[in-house]
Order: sequence, then C-alpha cells, then structure tokens
Amino acid sequence: MNNNKGVRIDKFLWAVRLYKTRGMASDACSMNRILINGTPVKPSRNIMVNDILTVKKPPVTFLYKIILPVGNRQPAKLVPGFIEDLTPETEKAKLEVRKISPAVYRKKGTGRPTKKERRIIDKWQGDSGDS
Repeated sequence: MNNNKGVRIDKFLWAVRLYKTRGMASDACSMNRILINGTPVKPSRNIMVNDILTVKKPPVTFLYKIILPVGNRQPAKLVPGFIEDLTPETEKAKLEVRKISPAVYRKKGTGRPTKKERRIIDKWQGDSGDS
C-alpha cells in the first residue's frame, strides 16, 4: 500500500495487534477511546508517519508513536517496527496492579458467602480477622 496515502486507523490498530478484531478497533474509535495527536477520530481516519496515537483501555491510557503505517496483520515479533511505545511507567504500573490483585470471583446468583466460605476467603486473602 502507498505509505504517502496512509492507512485507516481501525485497520492499523488491528494490524499491529492493539485490538483482536477490526470491529473492536472500530468500536473503540466510535467511543472516542482512540486519539490521534490529541483529537478523537472516526474509524475511517487515515494515519501517517510520526502521528502520536493515544489508546484508552481503562484503567490504562497507552501512548504510541507511529513509525510505519501498515494495513496487513503483522506477527507479534515485528510490531515494534511499526509502533514505538511511549506509555509512561505510571500507566503501565496500573496494569500490573490489576494483574496482581484480581477480585474474588463468585458465580452469579450464589448469594452471600456462608460463614465457612468467608473463613476460606479470608484465609486465602491473608486476613486473620482478629482485628
């Protein structure tokens, strides 16, 4: 594809594996979660070299610089050749905290935990309950 013309943003987000499907990338654009140089964009907007791309995936806001626009899906190993990650470490730390402390999962409709289940949950979380 001609690099002077650019590539659609939804196609680019899918190609560099920021979104699993092109439809998900298009939906993110429609919800104003994708910004190019600080401006919300539609899925049909073309991107150019050196554009600054902001991707909001709550609770983290990622920041990328476009090195080379590409429209075809790329292998994960080659992605750093197309985008440069400019995300601050403080934003990346938000993602790590989320991975470390997942919420306790209970099936919907099972109600409140019983006394025995509460003891097991407290023991698992390291809470002695003696406070």
